[in-house]
Amino acid sequence: MIISLAEIIILSLIVDWVFRKMTIPGLVGMLLLGMVFGPYALGWVNKDLLDVSGDFRLIALIVILLRAGLELSKETLNRVGARALVLSAVPAIIEGTAITALGPPLLGLTYMESAILGSVLAAVSPAVVVPMMIGFMKRGLGEKKGIPTMILAAASIDDVFVIIVYGVLIGVHTGTSVNIAWKLAGIPISIVLGTVIGAVMGFALYHLFRHFDSQTTKRVLVILALSVLLIQFEHLVIEWVPFAALLAVMTIGFIILEKDQHMAHEISVKLGKIWVFAEIVLFTMVGAQVDLQVALEAGLTGVVIIVLGLVARSVGTYGCLIGSAFTSVERRFIVISYLPKATVQAAIGGAPLAAMHLAGMDTAPGEIILAVAVLSILITAPLGAWAIAITGEKWLEPEPQATQNSKNTVSENNAENEK
Repeated sequence: MIISLAEIIILSLIVDWVFRKMTIPGLVGMLLLGMVFGPYALGWVNKDLLDVSGDFRLIALIVILLRAGLELSKETLNRVGARALVLSAVPAIIEGTAITALGPPLLGLTYMESAILGSVLAAVSPAVVVPMMIGFMKRGLGEKKGIPTMILAAASIDDVFVIIVYGVLIGVHTGTSVNIAWKLAGIPISIVLGTVIGAVMGFALYHLFRHFDSQTTKRVLVILALSVLLIQFEHLVIEWVPFAALLAVMTIGFIILEKDQHMAHEISVKLGKIWVFAEIVLFTMVGAQVDLQVALEAGLTGVVIIVLGLVARSVGTYGCLIGSAFTSVERRFIVISYLPKATVQAAIGGAPLAAMHLAGMDTAPGEIILAVAVLSILITAPLGAWAIAITGEKWLEPEPQATQNSKNTVSENNAENEK
């Protein structure tokens, strides 16, 4: 396994460099590398590495969300918080509704099966979007109006909303006992609980670190370990209490930033170094999960339903921005930033097929849902990442202090390296 991991790291660094030279985000190359070397193509990735890839991807996602929380200023979040909440639900609802309507005539699914497909496709990918927004925030692009912060927050909550809706629909369809009212009520409950528990842990960690004045590296290890335990806690209590663990993880970073900016920046620098490795593992392993043969089975019809769903989503996203202070190009950038799909689709794309099989139902609809989910990753993750990078550079207005902030960041990095 370790040999396979070493090969992936070296090749990913080379691919990342080549793609950046072509002004294409490096993560696009890593996704494609994972697809080519994965078990559904050349099969060069070690099976043992694939078996633990879920844990690696979880750690990478935790690093993403911690870094996101450590960049969320209270002032900016207060400005964009309400609109971020709207963006976390409305575009997903509109996209899911459109796919529900289009599924029967285009794919031959029932309306319920189409709704399940819509819930799988409706989630935006934090793995793609969040790191790119953090990059824009570091450079001050769009921060004057809080655009990256708003997208970052909305994308994180969007997944919580969509996954709960998916749980309701698949439970109803397979005849699993499910309390629909309780499940729907679980959306705000999980968000509130996640925020509260994350805030409590953030305060506790801040005081712990202040009292014991430990090294930054040890602080990062403690935060990462507790974040993993939070995820495990969510799995243990999910049947009784809805709890958004990933939102709690992001809140930990937010609280530490509010209590001590210097401490937060030190932790963020360390996490940035970990992200170099985590990014490689995350995107190559997501790519390795993409079955090209299954994607091809969705065919042109699958492409059509994905594109029409994205059109509906874009209309919903743009509608959420009516009456805002954003310019027309900024609104278009927000719409584009809400297109990539990868994380949730890779995680639950095959779940309907498994659920239908366990329920003794016809599994053909589950195979269609999986094929379209895989195809959505193949189309939207690389193209969406590329489009975000290009339009962000062109359309987002830099903050007046962006240059100075960039210099300060370099100084902080140098100081941290000397520790």
